[in-house]
Amino acid sequence: MRILLSNDDGYFAPGICHLADALVDLATITVVAPERDRSGASNSLTLDRPLSLKQATSGFYYVNGTPTDCVHLAVTGMLDELPDMVVSGINHGANMGDDTIYSGTVAAATEGFLLGVPSIAISLCSKTGENFATAARIARELVELLQRRAVREPVLLNVNVPDVPYEQLRGMVVTRLGKRHKAEPVVRTLTPRNETVFWVGAAGEAQDAGEGTDFHAVLNNQVSITPLQVDLTHNAQLSLVRSWLAK
Repeated sequence: MRILLSNDDGYFAPGICHLADALVDLATITVVAPERDRSGASNSLTLDRPLSLKQATSGFYYVNGTPTDCVHLAVTGMLDELPDMVVSGINHGANMGDDTIYSGTVAAATEGFLLGVPSIAISLCSKTGENFATAARIARELVELLQRRAVREPVLLNVNVPDVPYEQLRGMVVTRLGKRHKAEPVVRTLTPRNETVFWVGAAGEAQDAGEGTDFHAVLNNQVSITPLQVDLTHNAQLSLVRSWLAK
């Protein structure tokens, strides 16, 4: 089995090191990740300049581009064979609800999915990052599960793991994405040169976080697994827009 690993925190991030260590005896592992933190890069591709591929002393490869660049380059130009799976992470912080739209972690997995490869995005749900080993163990269990199931079509799973010791987890549950309130306003500040700059504000609090959502699962120390799709068509509004054109 061949597994491609990527992330959005950079090839040096602790999450991807834990992930590689957890999976190394299950498959042939190739790591292709951004050269620096590209959190929030979403599904962007670098089209205005060429990309470089370099190898660190760890054996990990890194690219001067986005998470999507990394997976696209690896699958379409670097690897001799299509990987059997793409695993992205372990992200330092949650990717739940509306976060998935912006997430580079999810974007790397999405690119694998679009290229026909079963893909998993996995995130550790805190900023302290105390239990990467827990998320790494969950990643291994999911990879083993997909191996046993012999998945024959692309799937895209968004996995969020509570930042607690493995023994404190209360199982895995299949969830839907919740929703947040709108983000906090941008923060205006001055540079030492008296120039006005703006920082993007924090994400809003969870609004739709009831039972069945990813937010609810993680709050209750359950691993949230959400199957994602890429089709953005709002099917319920097709007839509405057709009616506009008919008048």
